[in-house]
Amino acid sequence: MGLMDRVKAQATQLAQQTRDAAEQGKAKLDQAQASRRGDQLLRQLGALVFAERTGRGTPDSQGRIDQLINDISAHERENGLNLTGDQTQQQSGVPPQPTFPPDPPSPFPGGGPTNEYGQTPFGGGQGSAGDQGSTSFPGSGTTSFPDAGTTSFPDAGPSAPESGGGSAFPPEA
Repeated sequence: MGLMDRVKAQATQLAQQTRDAAEQGKAKLDQAQASRRGDQLLRQLGALVFAERTGRGTPDSQGRIDQLINDISAHERENGLNLTGDQTQQQSGVPPQPTFPPDPPSPFPGGGPTNEYGQTPFGGGQGSAGDQGSTSFPGSGTTSFPDAGTTSFPDAGPSAPESGGGSAFPPEA
């Protein structure tokens, strides 16, 4: 009978876990419904205050605003809610927005990096071509490329013995 006792204990434990999960789910659902009701009350209050402040209120607007404030306060007390501030975002499942400190000042003096021609790499142009608002892109006026006559091939050019001329490629047949 030892096997039956173990199976019975496991079934009892599983039933208890199921009840606990159901209770937690119901509590979460009740909390969400209470939060939604609080949001509705706050929306109504906001609409009434907006109408009152913009001159579109009715004669009974102030009385309705006072009543809604009392209803919201009671709703908070009954449901353990705080409908103002960051607590509302945490209860509704919306994570709070991160805040970042401002960027520190640049440790480099001056206006930023420049290339050997005195131009900023992103088209700010501070050198002689900078007056025209040039960029470092080809075809836009002034470029930051080296002279067309220079190459980076070690054996290229008119003095290369095996080239037979100004090319690093074999002569055409």
